[in-house]
Amino acid sequence: MRFSDRMAKTALYGSLLCCSAVFMLPLLWMVSTSLKTDPQVYRVPPVWIPNPMRFRNYPEALNFVPFGLYFRNTLKYVVPYVLGSVASATLVGYSFSKIAWRGRDTLFFICISAMMIPYQVTMIPLYIVFKNLRWLGTYLPLVIPAFFGIPYDIFLLRQFFLTIPEELSDAARIDGCSELGVLLRIIVPLSKPALAVVALFRFIGSWNDYLRPLIYLAREEQFPVSMGLDQFRAVRARGFPLMWPYLMAASVVITLPVIVLFFLTQRTFVEGVALTGIKG
Repeated sequence: MRFSDRMAKTALYGSLLCCSAVFMLPLLWMVSTSLKTDPQVYRVPPVWIPNPMRFRNYPEALNFVPFGLYFRNTLKYVVPYVLGSVASATLVGYSFSKIAWRGRDTLFFICISAMMIPYQVTMIPLYIVFKNLRWLGTYLPLVIPAFFGIPYDIFLLRQFFLTIPEELSDAARIDGCSELGVLLRIIVPLSKPALAVVALFRFIGSWNDYLRPLIYLAREEQFPVSMGLDQFRAVRARGFPLMWPYLMAASVVITLPVIVLFFLTQRTFVEGVALTGIKG
């Protein structure tokens, strides 16, 4: 390799490392603050490496408010939400990509147009609908909409299904496979990267969601982890000091499931979509 090429690669990797460091700073600051005492939090210049490190912040923070209950509440609606969004997007995306029926392209255009409508526009009409259905105060408003399809997920899976050769589906139909059999035996096994992307996006979105639980849930025993963090602010309003180390410790624990899930599914997540089109 020529000297100029080596210098170009060195400059490229160096700039990438600098950008990575910038994006990592908030996470590092959160972990650092979670191990500090109160005086170290307000010290100027800032303390990056706490001395001494107070690991007791973690159990004390998780016991200060019932985070065990909040974790269970979050899983109650996150798991069915992810399963419903993946299942509905798979069925609808297959219909839009592999089955020819009248009005398919028009309906797909309407589905894509729904992606341009922000949630704030539909927030009040949805609240009225769920109120009339008497679903307020339950997890149903957080779960049931996923079973009717999310436009972005439908678009993503539809585009991926189009890359799978039609000859595979035709061969299965000749062998007597129904459309559902073609989907489950041919399309789904070849679509693991796209399905992993949809599942991971939905999990992260619902795990971090604060607005929808705030709208539809009223009792503290139903709160998810996103609303559980807000309890530290409520505690301060009742006369307690704002405990930044506790808040950061709880934030680290809440962030860990998302980080672990990403690393467990990283290979599938980053796998090239087109490269899996004819894999068996």
